[in-house]
Amino acid sequence: MKNRAFIILILLAVLVFLGAYIIRAISSREIDDVSPAVPCSEEILMKSDILWVVPVFENVSIVDYPEWCEYILGLNKSLGLHGVHHTFEEFDYDRNVSYLNIGADYFEKCFGFKPNLFKPPHLALSEKNKKIIEKQGYRVKGKFNQIIHKVYHCGDSGRFSNKFIDLF
Repeated sequence: MKNRAFIILILLAVLVFLGAYIIRAISSREIDDVSPAVPCSEEILMKSDILWVVPVFENVSIVDYPEWCEYILGLNKSLGLHGVHHTFEEFDYDRNVSYLNIGADYFEKCFGFKPNLFKPPHLALSEKNKKIIEKQGYRVKGKFNQIIHKVYHCGDSGRFSNKFIDLF
């Protein structure tokens, strides 16, 4: 009886893994940390469906690079707000609408429209901040989104190398 239960558990684990693999294979691809301050390979930009833009990265504002804004907009990809300054656990600390609007305003000046997608940097987001962000009309993407999509990073700076992500 114990052997049968063990085999069933193994089979379930394999099915879950295969299911996650298939979902990742057919889901849209995303790229985090899109900014004129972060080198990003054109190959990854082209194969990504959603670009997560950081409005001000290391004191470099997207607004100061209108050619970059036009280039990114010309890729005809979905664009989302990826924090404001992309600092560590930026949205784990209490933030207000004014802070969020700083990033949204830069985003709108760059691309000509307000974002409706939001993903916190490092996926760190307090419940209080999540409510504030959703109340402003954003669709918030988090850890589950990261699991079911292939998510690359400009500068290949994520937890896993972009080459590794392509394997799974």
